[in-house]
Amino acid sequence: MIHGHWLKAYGIDGVYTKEAVKPEDLETFLRSLEANGYAGCNVTVPHKETAFRLADVRHASAIAVGAANTLWHDQGKLVAANTDTYGYMTYLDLRYPNWPDGNSAVSVLGAGGAARAIIFGFLKAGASEVRIFNRSAARAYELQRLFGPRVKVFDWEERSTGSRDSRVVVNTTTLGMKGIGDTELDVAQLDPASIVSDIVYVPLETPLLARARERGLRTLDGLGMLLHQAVPGFEVWFGVTPAVTSELYDLMVREIEGR
Repeated sequence: MIHGHWLKAYGIDGVYTKEAVKPEDLETFLRSLEANGYAGCNVTVPHKETAFRLADVRHASAIAVGAANTLWHDQGKLVAANTDTYGYMTYLDLRYPNWPDGNSAVSVLGAGGAARAIIFGFLKAGASEVRIFNRSAARAYELQRLFGPRVKVFDWEERSTGSRDSRVVVNTTTLGMKGIGDTELDVAQLDPASIVSDIVYVPLETPLLARARERGLRTLDGLGMLLHQAVPGFEVWFGVTPAVTSELYDLMVREIEGR
């Protein structure tokens, strides 16, 4: 819907479609993008890490995260980038441009691919400390080794007490998706000036965001990240930098809410 909206808005003769590709067929599919008439593609789970490894050219965004979600061909070479960092940080900066305060500790729930992208973004933006709360300590420590001493690992059970002074708290897990599960983060313990963020966008307001809103905290939904992460791909494939407008946001909200 996002790319279809932009193709129509900019009068571009193109289409964005879905292809179900088995893991064992991924390399053949990616190598044949141009031959099959594609300007490029996005990949999602379980292909992000494999696509990164298969690429001939890897952008810094993909190298930092160890995964790719946006691919295209350039002079016969398969190029890989990761636009999740761009998507999340762009939306955060647009909604809350003054979020960094010079000593901004942030909390990240989860240690998967999305967490990697968002941690990288916070570190680039100058966060003084990124705290990871994950059920699997081994995965969290892997990210600490990857990103360095500004990343601190905490037990999952400490997610509320360990986030009391965090400027931003972001859920990168699937808890709350489609109403299933909950982070059970106690927002009453958070600083009143904190921002509570969830990258889940179905539902648009997760239980975590609902509790934060009820307490009067600032919130950041997952739809904005989804919209903004699509911008760099569209730009490289079609030569136009698309705008994330309120019209597009509202279109997606209606789709999510089934209206």
